[in-house]
Amino acid sequence: MRLTTIITVAAIALAPLPIAAQGMFQTRAQVNDRIITNYEVSQRALFLQVLNTTGDVQQQALDALIEDRLRLDAAQRMGISLTPEQLATGMEEFAGRANLTTEQFITNLRGAGIAEETFRDFVEAGLVWREVVRARFGQRVTGSVTEADIDRALSASAQRGGLRVLLSEIILPATPEFIGQTAPLARELSTIRSTQTFADAARQYSASQSGPQGGQIDWLPLSNLPPAIASMFLTMSPGEVTEPITLGNAIAVFQLRALEETPALAPSSVEVEYAEFLIPGTGPEAQAEAARVAASVDTCVDLNRIAAGLPPEQLSFTTALVPQLPQDVGMELARLDANEVSTTLTRGNATVFLMLCHRRAEESQRPDRAQVREQLINQRLNGHAEILMDELRADAFIQTP
Repeated sequence: MRLTTIITVAAIALAPLPIAAQGMFQTRAQVNDRIITNYEVSQRALFLQVLNTTGDVQQQALDALIEDRLRLDAAQRMGISLTPEQLATGMEEFAGRANLTTEQFITNLRGAGIAEETFRDFVEAGLVWREVVRARFGQRVTGSVTEADIDRALSASAQRGGLRVLLSEIILPATPEFIGQTAPLARELSTIRSTQTFADAARQYSASQSGPQGGQIDWLPLSNLPPAIASMFLTMSPGEVTEPITLGNAIAVFQLRALEETPALAPSSVEVEYAEFLIPGTGPEAQAEAARVAASVDTCVDLNRIAAGLPPEQLSFTTALVPQLPQDVGMELARLDANEVSTTLTRGNATVFLMLCHRRAEESQRPDRAQVREQLINQRLNGHAEILMDELRADAFIQTP
């Protein structure tokens, strides 16, 4: 519901809050040397209702006014105040969220029984608090945001929103010597509908590292998965199992355990950069060598040192959108974070040391680094603000009925 509609409804339907007229300007609370009256609590509660706040608006109004007094005290001690122009701009910005001018917003508030001063005081306390927090922590927080922090935020932005899935997997080898056995087994496994039966089968048959855990995989953003596989889960119900899916030298079946909406870009908008380092052999010795390599590298760049002097085709770097990935590579990368490794895949008689370098939004959809920096600064300032408010509360004299 739009804010203008809420205000109109409030003007018609809100009944006066339960405060006797003769006690309206009596003290409801004291915060250090500042007083909060019944009238102010009544007005703030009406304002919160207009903003569609749910719950006990009387108590929320009182709590908010107490914090406002603490904010004003902190500003006074630091010599911080607003100019009339700053306050007018803040009120204009707030009203603009409802697509109204300040005058239109105030007129609608009056129709709901809310005084202009209530709106002004609300905006003033918020603005002055922002100045307090920036004065106390701004320089420290701004200097703490590094380029690596921005890179991590950009990577995370490619995984937000849309849908994510909770899966279990059974991975069967599909090399020529095994395909005659695994293809019929995969078809049989795809008929399972019980999560317990699927977990037992994963422990018995799966060649994946998840097998001992019943094939269970942690939550995956749907945007991380190859689109042909991701689309299957959109029409499945929890407990259902996919048809067998060929993934290079393996056949996979997946059971959907849960699907939920989150605040990810469409799969076509996610770009990954990854490295493939081929280690001769596919048995225990190759896995031991892969473990040695994993222990000696922190990022994809470190693989250049490991591959020095080796044939150039042994190490490759690829940047591609998710839909362009081979399905076996796409499924492995889907479960990795930056600089994590998978050694499940094989290429001929070689084990693939697969390392995710970056996952991020496609260049055209990627947030500007300056914007990301500002967002990170604001997030950290908000954290400091919460701690500071707790400290102010603990040190203040607060008296309520």
